[in-house]
Amino acid sequence: MTVQNSVSRRIRAVYFDVGETLIDESTEYGTWADWLGVPRHTFSAVFGQVIAQGRDYREVFQHFQPGFDLTLERQRRAEAGLAEHFNGRDLYPDVRECLTNLKADGYFVGVAGNQTARAGRLLRELNLGVDLVATSDDWGAEKPTPEFFAKLIESAGCAPEEIAYVGDRLDNDILPALDAGLTTVFIRRGPWGYFYATRPEVRRAHIRINSLQELPQRLLDI
Repeated sequence: MTVQNSVSRRIRAVYFDVGETLIDESTEYGTWADWLGVPRHTFSAVFGQVIAQGRDYREVFQHFQPGFDLTLERQRRAEAGLAEHFNGRDLYPDVRECLTNLKADGYFVGVAGNQTARAGRLLRELNLGVDLVATSDDWGAEKPTPEFFAKLIESAGCAPEEIAYVGDRLDNDILPALDAGLTTVFIRRGPWGYFYATRPEVRRAHIRINSLQELPQRLLDI
């Protein structure tokens, strides 16, 4: 991999989580509330309780429909013409500028998260100008498993400590990325970001930011 001299020797590649790091998921979760036939506010309130209790977000659906099968319901939504969808309007406003600046500085830039193959196609259609978009479906492994981060390291082509992983969650992003030897960046936004920002474990992240606008300079400071 060729890296411009302007890039910090410490970091050569930067990878981003998707949901609530690049994409505001408010619209998608709202459509799930509609699909379940419950008020969006009610869905959000239960969602927050599940997060606060440190449980898997997929348990939210069980409160409204016991035995809920997420894979099956995604298929049913698609058949009804209501498949998961996001576009440029769902990107956080600081995303494109950050990605552009990182590429200009010579970093290898990737997007890798727990997403379906369909979400991967939608991400590629956003023309983010990154080097790689990969999903857990693509790799056959999902966060927080070591296999996911092993795939990520392999795709970057450099040492784990030379890779920064940016995410909003401790359980799925920061802690497993640390275990894999990566440099970690915690971003405080979205429901998980604001909840985890008050947890002492968040101090384990190498960098803590409130906006992606901060990221290029912060990477040079470590």
